[in-house]
Amino acid sequence: MKFDIVTIFPGMVAAGLKEGVVGRAVERGVLDVGIHDLREFTADRHRSVDDVPYGGGPGMVMKPEPLVKAVEHVRATRGRPDRVLILSPQGTVLTQRGAEDISRLQHVALICGRYEGMDERVGALVGAEELSIGDYVLSGGELAALIVIDVVGRLVPGVVGDEQSVVEESFSRGLLDYPHYTRPAAFGGVKVPDVLLSGHHAEVRRWRLKAALARTLERRPDLLHAAALGDEARALLDEIEKERGQ
Repeated sequence: MKFDIVTIFPGMVAAGLKEGVVGRAVERGVLDVGIHDLREFTADRHRSVDDVPYGGGPGMVMKPEPLVKAVEHVRATRGRPDRVLILSPQGTVLTQRGAEDISRLQHVALICGRYEGMDERVGALVGAEELSIGDYVLSGGELAALIVIDVVGRLVPGVVGDEQSVVEESFSRGLLDYPHYTRPAAFGGVKVPDVLLSGHHAEVRRWRLKAALARTLERRPDLLHAAALGDEARALLDEIEKERGQ
């Protein structure tokens, strides 16, 4: 899968792509990430990417010309992206389902905002959508872009070594993840649940599903309304609610 990132801090983005699962995927060529310095598309000697807002007000606004030129450059040199996404707190909030949709694409361009935001005309001129990673404000879109690449990239075949772990992790099934344990079997006075030591795969699977349902009910009950629960999961949920006296 191909990503292109437009930013005024290319070094910040490059550093975040060097480590971990994503870094290894980039090294192997499973993920192809192009980083484009927005200042390379300015026309003045100061390489200005921002200006004062019309109508007054605090802060500066990113100028439309460099941003449009940068996207045009991506299209000319790297191919036309399937989607152009502006990282913005005004955008649609990224979810696991949204990440799965993006992971099915071949090429995505990410535009990192800064300052008070960017000129409103940019989105329409480059055919971009706005995407948020949550209801809070970052100093810029660089960290958000790295999060998008991490969340989406791990869904691309070949990025994560054990692809089954991606299927079973939090939110992939609409539920939070079940508890995990490793050696030693007893630590700090707490023992690993006996069922996980039993070697009985069917019982382990059932315990994990019930534990995931219980954790979701306790911490994020809102997720259960949208989760696609099968007959077994619904029966286990009823069992959990009866145990809790609900």
